[in-house]
Amino acid sequence: MQTQQTKFTKILTVALLVGGFFVLGLYIGGSQSLKGNKITAFLSSNNASAQEQVDLAPFWKAWNTIDQKYPGADKVTDEKRLYSAIQGLMSSLDDPYSVFFPPEEAKEFNEEIAGSFSGVGMEIDIKDDVLTVISPLKDTPAYKAGIKAGDKILKIDNTSTQDITSEKAKNLIRGEKGTTVTLVILHEGDKDSKEIKIVRDTIAIPTLDTELRKDGIFVIKLYSFSANSLQLFKKALSEFTNAKTDKLVLDLRGNPGGYLNIAVDMASFFIPSGKTVVSEDYGSDKEPKVFRSAGYNPFGSNLKFVVLIDGGSASASEIVAGALQDYGRALLVGTKSYGKGSVQEVVKITGDTMLKITVAKWLTPKGTSISEKGLTPDYEVGYTKEDAIKKVDPQMNKAVQILKDWNSYKK
Repeated sequence: MQTQQTKFTKILTVALLVGGFFVLGLYIGGSQSLKGNKITAFLSSNNASAQEQVDLAPFWKAWNTIDQKYPGADKVTDEKRLYSAIQGLMSSLDDPYSVFFPPEEAKEFNEEIAGSFSGVGMEIDIKDDVLTVISPLKDTPAYKAGIKAGDKILKIDNTSTQDITSEKAKNLIRGEKGTTVTLVILHEGDKDSKEIKIVRDTIAIPTLDTELRKDGIFVIKLYSFSANSLQLFKKALSEFTNAKTDKLVLDLRGNPGGYLNIAVDMASFFIPSGKTVVSEDYGSDKEPKVFRSAGYNPFGSNLKFVVLIDGGSASASEIVAGALQDYGRALLVGTKSYGKGSVQEVVKITGDTMLKITVAKWLTPKGTSISEKGLTPDYEVGYTKEDAIKKVDPQMNKAVQILKDWNSYKK
């Protein structure tokens, strides 16, 4: 019969070695099972050497010390200890995007990437060691409550966000529809924080809006790169073609990203066939993976094109904007993008748990690391609180100015 230590060693090794397939700019792989207090795992013989490289004696000494000395140790299940151990292992990477999902968190993660969940409707992340709003989604409770991209979240109900992980923060903010979460927020540029109460609701991720302005400029506002974005984007481009105009604005402000393959397909409408849209840099030990344009490109070079970005433009938004900028297909206007340019692989550890682990960095066609620098617009234009109050959009105004006098601005 296997010892408890052998069983744990095997499942830990499987967690580090199992592979997967692509979805949402992520990869999802194989699984093992945990049932009750029994840990079961299968390890092929050619991986046996992996477990010999680590001495787990200190871990098992700690495990046994808990059994021997901690009052009520028998009430703490093996699964809870195992999950906590894996969470500690992931935290050693000092990477906010590499996390372990126990069953309930794994379920919530799957619901989120499916496009519907209960919460307040904002994308958050750890930036400069502070829990920060990437962007609120349009018409969600967070959006309506006045949450802005760049807001710092100092407290969630009674829990301080100091040293919190983004995944734990998401779990605290989410909850049943109709319940209230209280956030202590520091708006960008403010000296004093403020308390904001938000009533949770079912969140359906918005996709896009279109507008043909009176001046003949066609605007596509893209809110996310969700599963249905590509078909809606194709429809929007058909509307643009039928409008008989050559002036296009793609507004990616506040767009936190989504599916990588959707981003590559969208870029393919503007970039010649075979050209690199984005590459994944896995480090010196592995060849980069290159994603190339399918070359739909119905507009050729006769397109006057501006892309709007800001601090809420992240991930897939940066892939599209970066590729269009590098090939000179569009001019970027706004403020520096967020800088979310790493690739995560999702690995199922058991039937109801998973790891999300960083495996690569995204590079633009010219080799710019999105995660290290973000994107710098060709024309930097801010958007202040005073602008919002006055209902003035200086970034859109600059885009309009450029499109009307294209030859003077085009490099």
